[in-house]
Amino acid sequence: MNIPSGSPDVPLREQLDFADTDALLRDDVRRLGAMVGDMLGEQVSPALLEQVEAVRRAAISRRENGEPVDALAAELARVSPDSADALVRAFSAWFGAINLAERVHRIRRRRDHQRSEDGPQPGGLEAVLGALHADGVTLDELEALLPGLWVEPVFTAHPTEAVRRALLAKERVIVERLVADIDRTRTPEERLSDESRIRQALATTWQTSEAPPLKPTVTDEVDHIGHYLGSVLFRVLPAFYEVFADAVEAAWGKRIELPNVLRFGTWVGGDMDGNPNVGAATIEAALAAQRAQVLEQYRDELRALGQVLTQTRDRAGVDAAVEARLAEYRDLMPGAASKLRARQADMPYRQLMELMSARLAATVDEGAGAAYDGVEGFLGDLELIDASLARNRGDRAGRFALGRLLRRVRSFGFHLAALDLRQDSAAHDAALAALQGDDDWGEQPLDARLAQLHALIETPTPPRPGADAAAQALDVFRTVKSARARYGADAFGPYIVSMSRSAADALAVLALARIAGCVEDDHVPLDVAPLFETVDDLDAAAGVMRALFDDPVYRRHVAARGDRQVVMLGYSDSAKDSGLVASRWALQRAQVDLMRLAREAGVRLVFFHGRGGSVSRGGGKTERAIIAAPRGTVGGRLRVTEQGEVIHRKYGIRALALRNLEQMTGAVLRASLRPRPQDARVREWRAVADGLSADARACYRALVHEDPGFNAYFRTATPVDVIERLQIGSRPSRRRDGGIANLRAIPWVFAWSQNRSGLTGWYGVGHALEAGIAAHGLDAMAAMARDWPFFAAMLDDVEMLLAKSDLDIFERYSRLAGDAHDAFFPGIAAEFTRTRDAILAIKGEDELLATDYRLRLSIRLRNPYVDPISLLQVELLRRWREGGSADDELLRALFATVNGIAAGIQNTG
Repeated sequence: MNIPSGSPDVPLREQLDFADTDALLRDDVRRLGAMVGDMLGEQVSPALLEQVEAVRRAAISRRENGEPVDALAAELARVSPDSADALVRAFSAWFGAINLAERVHRIRRRRDHQRSEDGPQPGGLEAVLGALHADGVTLDELEALLPGLWVEPVFTAHPTEAVRRALLAKERVIVERLVADIDRTRTPEERLSDESRIRQALATTWQTSEAPPLKPTVTDEVDHIGHYLGSVLFRVLPAFYEVFADAVEAAWGKRIELPNVLRFGTWVGGDMDGNPNVGAATIEAALAAQRAQVLEQYRDELRALGQVLTQTRDRAGVDAAVEARLAEYRDLMPGAASKLRARQADMPYRQLMELMSARLAATVDEGAGAAYDGVEGFLGDLELIDASLARNRGDRAGRFALGRLLRRVRSFGFHLAALDLRQDSAAHDAALAALQGDDDWGEQPLDARLAQLHALIETPTPPRPGADAAAQALDVFRTVKSARARYGADAFGPYIVSMSRSAADALAVLALARIAGCVEDDHVPLDVAPLFETVDDLDAAAGVMRALFDDPVYRRHVAARGDRQVVMLGYSDSAKDSGLVASRWALQRAQVDLMRLAREAGVRLVFFHGRGGSVSRGGGKTERAIIAAPRGTVGGRLRVTEQGEVIHRKYGIRALALRNLEQMTGAVLRASLRPRPQDARVREWRAVADGLSADARACYRALVHEDPGFNAYFRTATPVDVIERLQIGSRPSRRRDGGIANLRAIPWVFAWSQNRSGLTGWYGVGHALEAGIAAHGLDAMAAMARDWPFFAAMLDDVEMLLAKSDLDIFERYSRLAGDAHDAFFPGIAAEFTRTRDAILAIKGEDELLATDYRLRLSIRLRNPYVDPISLLQVELLRRWREGGSADDELLRALFATVNGIAAGIQNTG
């Protein structure tokens, strides 16, 4: 459907080309945009609305007609801080509306596929399993894989977006009203009611600050992640298994019982790396909060089931085991039993569930006697009821609803999500130095440290007097021991060692754990997961793991863990260290080398992918990344971090969370059951990739790490100084003092995305591709892009970043750096052009995103709103820095611009 364009008097939402299939998306964008406009006129003034419209029209004209950015920048330079704040919030309100319209449209597209006779939605479980069946996969093959299938998203507290729970609730209202009329079936009266509720949500959102006045605590972060785990995934999980079972039946004609294949993890409360606010106390508090949350949700489920399982003894049979358990609980909890209603005395299921609820309440309060010892007791009660229903014609009399609760309990247990622990290897060295009274511990030769670590592991010694510096580390392991007894073994994920560079870094964990008494059955009850982060560390990973597998002390630990070894791969710091091409290739090589090593050692290797939100930190489409992984490295298992704004985008709406889980699981099934055929050209391609990686890395490091003036340029040409003062995370922006090397990857990437350059994702790529074309020919590079999923996915990710970048706007930021602008900007701009031209040449395309209509449309929808915010940010940065960078109204307006740009480009840290 072609919408007229070209006139600045026509609103943007009426100016773009929407496909026929997206006509309802266009209508939702128009409708929500109109309501946002009405809200601005009412909540602020008609004058603001006029100003917003004038700026928007100027931004559209600049984009559509290729005009210089100067005129728009000059107009915005006259805006006062107060007006800037309102203007930015107004544009952000439009972003929010567009974001929600697009998310709801994804639900609509899913429904369209389900109704269509053209086949299931690509990427979903029905489509994947149907394709596997067509490829010759038998049901026996699938059932052989299922017991080991493991898909585990792990939610981190890494801050690139902080949305208040109150605002999430308002967003949910808008989504629910849009979904209610997703197919335009509402009556006029119902649509008026929907519109009224949407307008109320928009107005109250405007009247609510985006962020609390104080920096979030770890407790706040636990609560935030708990929203997605409890309010979304807890509800969605049974539906996932039902879709999975339906897809198996559709492909092979047989319904099977699925084992648990989904698990969930979290770092919130356990990520100690560089965060002094996290330790033993937050570990205990996070576990307690998660338990309280999930047990309360089980109590809600039991109350709802009580309204379903109202069978009376005179109308339905009930197993004697259920009656016996009811009698047992009456004796165990006389107080709770006395509160049972006499009129419901003939309803054994209902009464038993009320007493089970009382046991759950006692478990939260750790009440003696009545509390469940663990999830097994609660699960056993539910299974008693399930067996009774199965034997007494209950399949259609409540057993389905009970089955949903059983599925939740088997997945979430009494812990909700496994809590990972993470610490920097340097912190372990400091603790060991204090314990041994040896300040030079970390500087000793590796062989000497290994020998001493073996001695500490074999014969743990108590801490030396005065070893207070080790107290925090030892308290963590003592807490692990007591918490495992209280919350169960499933409450903990692996213990991750950041900056792992030798076998000593893993053995240090075992030594500290044994000194602290964290031992069960004579072994440390934790998976120790080395984290390899920089490109050099990734290149050395196989050597480190070989040393560990050859170490008899560590090998005994691995054997006690079921011959399973978790290795975490760091996408963020490797890219920050050496650029995207070198990072991606080092990760690819490391997986191949480590998998080969693990097979030789007889160890089952589990890769834990530490992906960030943006492409520069390993983000992008998880489905494509799984398919692009080296052959044999998936093996039915996926453990991957979910961070920042990605959590909200993937898991903020239940239907989209379900779709995301389907895509992840489907990709793992494809990569495991029918990996792509081996291509004879791979050896040649790997040699080409070696050269590309070396060229890209040299180019990137020459600018970022080796030019002495670049750090100063970075700090003036980006708003990193504003980002560092945002109240969006509990941890510092740096691991330790220093320049770019010690800055965390999130503020590094966040800063370059804010100034619209996206430099962290493409710098050095063009240099390498140009050299590759010269050395191997364009046809050879095009064949790699067409036939090698690894290379294709990387080019697609870079192309997306280029399409979201705007070098004209970035130049305005660059000029804030004064004389450094002339030193750095021309070279950066030249590399941008080089990268764009090389990718277009390799793909044989004339424009970026030529084959990705939806992403192209999404970017065009937002550009006329995000461009003015960017130009406002440049002007406000100039004024704020000239005024001494004080905590004043200028800084508050700058915070608004950071949030607005982040919402508009949808790629932050």
